Amino acid sequence: MDALETLAAGTIAGGTAAGHFAERRRTPPALPAPVEFRYTQTDSFVALLHELRSSLFVSTYQANKLLAVRASGRGLSTLVRTFERPMGLAVDGSRLTLGTQKEVWFLRNAPDIAPRIEPAGTHDACFLPRASHVTGDIGIHEIARSGDELWLVSTRFSCLATLSPEYSFVPRWRPPFISALTAEDRCHLNGLAMVAGKPQFVSALGTTDTRDGWRADKPQGGCIIDVASGEFVTRGLSMPHSPRWHDGQLWVLQSGTGSLSLVDHATGHHETVIELPGFTRGLAFVGPIALIGLSKIRPTSAMDGVPIADRQVTLKCGVAAVDLRSGRLVGLLEFQTAVEEIFDVQLLPGIRFPEVMGFQKESLHHTFIIPPT
Repeated sequence: MDALETLAAGTIAGGTAAGHFAERRRTPPALPAPVEFRYTQTDSFVALLHELRSSLFVSTYQANKLLAVRASGRGLSTLVRTFERPMGLAVDGSRLTLGTQKEVWFLRNAPDIAPRIEPAGTHDACFLPRASHVTGDIGIHEIARSGDELWLVSTRFSCLATLSPEYSFVPRWRPPFISALTAEDRCHLNGLAMVAGKPQFVSALGTTDTRDGWRADKPQGGCIIDVASGEFVTRGLSMPHSPRWHDGQLWVLQSGTGSLSLVDHATGHHETVIELPGFTRGLAFVGPIALIGLSKIRPTSAMDGVPIADRQVTLKCGVAAVDLRSGRLVGLLEFQTAVEEIFDVQLLPGIRFPEVMGFQKESLHHTFIIPPT
């Protein structure tokens, strides 16, 4: 592993405090001081992004941030944008979709604007907010596109859903063992793998049909389910997340062991490819390289019996690059402050230095996209 290079880039606010308006003379509570955002990366991680001519989007619900990780010279430049509890990401060259605590945000790339953003000539994409759909707090986890249709995992309602302008969400599928559509997080359905543009596999932390029932067997109660048949592909997993179909094979992260696993979808047999120093969640592929999100474990988390809890003090938060051919760690981005938990990781192929226009500055007030006249 190459030597680490330290890079500081901006600050992340520690949150906001809500005041009360009943007492007009009451002094509002002070906002928490911003937390310096520091991270390190291996030279090989930067080189990989340069080689791929790509960048990364990373969502961290714990810090309420969307991060755009971009190679810049020998280091990284990380853009920080604020959203309320950002979770699942779906991205391509023209669209960025982000699931948050109570809504789904839709952003569009305006490539004509990108070169004019300061410093001029640096950016090759600019994602602008275009619309949002209010779902309410349905526990949006992973999301994925099928053409113009967006699929999302509603963990709170234990179902797969799509969106309609007339409804908060439209339930489309739920595991056969879930008897009712109710906001009880019965199995902690969380991950979605698309195959040929259709939902094919989902991950869940349990197979229970009672409110929060999955919590009783977190160490080995997890499963992957085939959406079309409703059958279990495999069971006995340790807190599975982020199932993916890549290169004709089914992959999944076993967060409870901090590992990447390869699953034989015909037999259900699963084998560990690599064990990593973090709670694994968020997975993207490019050729033989897997990019894997790593999280620390909150001190308040009930992780009794979960194998990774034995390594709690040594866990890291960041993004690991793994070569699938050798099962080796070949690059690492580590967040040292402010960010401790990651949900999703998505690669932007062919986009090296994107901008995401947020709501904290007035830039959005004076940026307009209109059709040719």
